[in-house]
Amino acid sequence: MPEPLDAALAEVRTLLLDPALTRAVAAGRRRGHRPTVVRAELRPVTLKAGPRLQIATSDGARPYTRNVAPGPDTAAAVDELLAEPFGNWHVETADATLQLRVTKSGDAQVHRAATARPTATPAGHDRAKEYLLDPGDEIFTEIGGSAAKRRQVDAFLRALAATLPDDLTGALRVVDLGCGNAYLTFAAYRYLAGRGLDVELVGVDVREDQRRRNTELAQRLGWADKVSFVAGTIADAVVDPAPDLVLALHACDTATDEALARAVRWEARWVLAAPCCHHDLAKQLRANPAPPPYELLTRQGILRERFADVLTDALRAGLLRVHGYRAEVVEFVDSQHTPRNLLIRARRTGTAATDPQHTEYRELVDQWQVTPRLQTLLAVPLVG
Repeated sequence: MPEPLDAALAEVRTLLLDPALTRAVAAGRRRGHRPTVVRAELRPVTLKAGPRLQIATSDGARPYTRNVAPGPDTAAAVDELLAEPFGNWHVETADATLQLRVTKSGDAQVHRAATARPTATPAGHDRAKEYLLDPGDEIFTEIGGSAAKRRQVDAFLRALAATLPDDLTGALRVVDLGCGNAYLTFAAYRYLAGRGLDVELVGVDVREDQRRRNTELAQRLGWADKVSFVAGTIADAVVDPAPDLVLALHACDTATDEALARAVRWEARWVLAAPCCHHDLAKQLRANPAPPPYELLTRQGILRERFADVLTDALRAGLLRVHGYRAEVVEFVDSQHTPRNLLIRARRTGTAATDPQHTEYRELVDQWQVTPRLQTLLAVPLVG
């Protein structure tokens, strides 16, 4: 039954200032009133400077995120939001969940519940998986929330988290080359912004209809000022200024090489590329006899294709090392979810390549008589 609004808001305030707060969202408007922002989300974050209350608001076109220090600043920020005529509040703490809806008459309808806790796991069984992005996050309502997609999002975010320094702060410029329907693009923004970073993210895809679709989705999420999209090829799309982080996830065949080449030319600090199909070197291996004693590796078509996959990504990693990156090839997601499960992860060191690094790359391409597309794009001078 309805309750006095002032008393309900006082209860909301108590939960918002509770150290056990996990997440709160304010949205909607009361009858005859309009908040200055259409939505506000609060969640605790831990930054290099210490714990903060992150407050993300949106006026429907421009998002704004601030991280508020505990104490009087947090109390003042919470009181400011509670003074807004929001129609709904949803607040979660480690122990309780409260949903408040303001009726047309100005009263409060309040639903209270204990926060569900995970049940004990029987001995010998794995603990319930903890996701970097809550599977119940509203973003999945927009991008789609199948179990397979959430697993892939989580695997990608874990690779991203392992790539970036834990103490990274400030502005971060991100480009997603070949973003497609951009569900990983949006997930990356959500995760990185949740870490307290000032993220600007650009998605590139050759299809204009995808650009329009993704732009509309960014507007619905209230992120249009921070997440934008351009139509163009990976090689030629206009992206300015240069990014700190380059993503290229499942770009087909030599499109991955084009993405890596742009990342190198931009001198991007970090690169994450999940290659898709590998036709270029497979075609070259068919045209040239294998060096002895490796004829058995390429005689059968299926083995030649799989070997071409391995050779392609090994040479890509080698070229990145030649160009001043520390590169490694890791598993992106379990192979039961997708056979294209490798990820090239690179961090720019800025140090010159050693003679042995040049030599090992040169000897491998000479032995197999191949010319990787990435080598052509970068016009690598091979020494030794």
